[in-house]
Amino acid sequence: MDTNIDASDFCYSGKGKLNLKKWSTGLKKHLYADKADLSTKLSTFQEEIDERQQQMYAQDRFAMLLVFQAMDAAGKDGTIKHVMSGINPHGVEVTAFKRPSEEELDHDYLWRTTKALPGRGMVGIFNRSYYEEVLVVRVHPQILESQRLPEAAMKDLPGLWKQRFGDIKNFESHQNANGMHIVKFFLHVSKEEQKRRFLERIDDPAKNWKFNSGDLKERACWEAYMEAYEEAIAATATKKSPWYIIPADDKGDMRLLVSAAILSEMKRLKLAWPVLPKEQQDTLAVCRAELLKPET
Repeated sequence: MDTNIDASDFCYSGKGKLNLKKWSTGLKKHLYADKADLSTKLSTFQEEIDERQQQMYAQDRFAMLLVFQAMDAAGKDGTIKHVMSGINPHGVEVTAFKRPSEEELDHDYLWRTTKALPGRGMVGIFNRSYYEEVLVVRVHPQILESQRLPEAAMKDLPGLWKQRFGDIKNFESHQNANGMHIVKFFLHVSKEEQKRRFLERIDDPAKNWKFNSGDLKERACWEAYMEAYEEAIAATATKKSPWYIIPADDKGDMRLLVSAAILSEMKRLKLAWPVLPKEQQDTLAVCRAELLKPET
């Protein structure tokens, strides 16, 4: 089955000025007819993504890092679960980053995420990432006090954010040059849809655990976050490490577009099953002949 879904319209690689207000949070027409159609299309994507991940594992030359960033209730967890659930777990590593520990605060801000990078042949998924350091920390600069930075850095916050954008861009370029393909997703949910999902979490006892009163404090900083996201995406998007700004008001459309984007980026790597050297092929032929001998 060909899903025929193209995510390229939602890819931003740094060309042109970025204005998030001009990027839609929802599609005019859904990419699926009903829940059954959505499930079928997601399964089709999962099968092809799984095969290409296995090729990546067999080649042992490339790695892939998928970075997910979003406002609260945009659907990061569910998207990761539904898009990657059909993939061989041996080839996928998911890491969720929370508040830094004391050990992590004793190192630079890239240290803890660098430790979690996937090895060759693997697909790594970051649920939040080093981008928190130019998003949450930028909106709440008082967090910097716990990072024990040099005084000079604290005196010039605009310069600090600019430096961190450069650090991140160079970091991703270095990883790319060494075989790691980094793809970043901003799940772009509207403030109205976030409100609806928050109310659903409050009204549904089965979802109460998902809601935290602190979420409202972050919601009050919506405009500051949008400004931080806009500048961070614009400063770090490149052709080799693009951002996908995915409409997130409808979870089904969001998951299909993320799936399409992942598959498209995998195709860029030109993955294939490795061809063994002649010596190894000869060994396989000998082993095959041995297995075909009559049992005694």
